[in-house]
Amino acid sequence: MKLQCLLVDDEPPALEVLASYVREVAHLELVGTCDNALQAFGILQQQPVDLMFLDIKMPKMLGTDFLRSLRHPPQVIFTTAYREYAYEGFELDAVDYLLKPVSLERFLKAVAKAGKAEGPPPLPEAAHAANPDAFLYFRIDRKMVKVVLRDILYVEGLKDYVKIHTAAGPPLVVKQTINGMEEKLSESNFLRIHRSFIVALDKIRTYSARHIELTNQELPIGRLFRQRVDEVLG
Repeated sequence: MKLQCLLVDDEPPALEVLASYVREVAHLELVGTCDNALQAFGILQQQPVDLMFLDIKMPKMLGTDFLRSLRHPPQVIFTTAYREYAYEGFELDAVDYLLKPVSLERFLKAVAKAGKAEGPPPLPEAAHAANPDAFLYFRIDRKMVKVVLRDILYVEGLKDYVKIHTAAGPPLVVKQTINGMEEKLSESNFLRIHRSFIVALDKIRTYSARHIELTNQELPIGRLFRQRVDEVLG
């Protein structure tokens, strides 16, 4: 028996990649593609779907809200560029949670869980674990400055600015909110632990219920972030 698959994503390139992967797997059959939740709902009313690959941040309705609206949803694998939705995805009993760009290897691992998912899927993999040379550019003093992600220790929020603390030198001050930084680092090995702090997971030495210790630095864990910290580090 083949698993009938539906792809839901508002980005055509992402749909093309997923469709090509589905076609390469013998026990999967593509029954439809659509770019928003309303189209997906129509397909679900017309034909059986066993497995839905569902983007989260889409126009009209978030993928997570769409899944909640379904009385008898199929199995779901979330596909998204935003790591911060991971916890919500796990609460909805998703089979897995894939961060874009999705590799074929990671796709196959997720598909292997379909039909036998038990409990929450693993946390999203860190992008710079696979790519140690990953970097971002930030505008600093009218120049675009390259920052290698593995050099970042933590990010400190200061209203409309952030300080990027690195192992390579003094902090870099960037005109950017910490929420914006969290989105930029969403596919990387970073964790928001406080309304004012994002830390690099591989730089954490020890942690307790209230603090995280990096090399020569101790940072507080915000009350609203403790559950997420426990889930990721525990």
